[in-house]
Amino acid sequence: MVVVFEGQLWSWDARRVDSWVFVTLPEDESEEIREVAGGVRRGFGSLRVRATVGTTSWKTSIFPGSGGGGFVLPLKRPVRKAEALDVGDTATVTVELLDV
Repeated sequence: MVVVFEGQLWSWDARRVDSWVFVTLPEDESEEIREVAGGVRRGFGSLRVRATVGTTSWKTSIFPGSGGGGFVLPLKRPVRKAEALDVGDTATVTVELLDV
């Protein structure tokens, strides 16, 4: 399953010294992912994916959003730097489910 969407980057301050940046997958597509994945989940309910933003592709995981909303995709600093993205920017993202 492949999902292509546009999303705004947002920051979650997990701890005082760490700042995590995410983009949230749309709720409709997230619900489809839940149906396709069924019970196949890893730690924290994560699912393995291949993500692409611009010309940068990498393997990572998506995580269930709080309250059962859209899955969230973490965007590490090297990806944001390579694609000149920062919190508040909108990016076109492709997510392909792996191992499902």
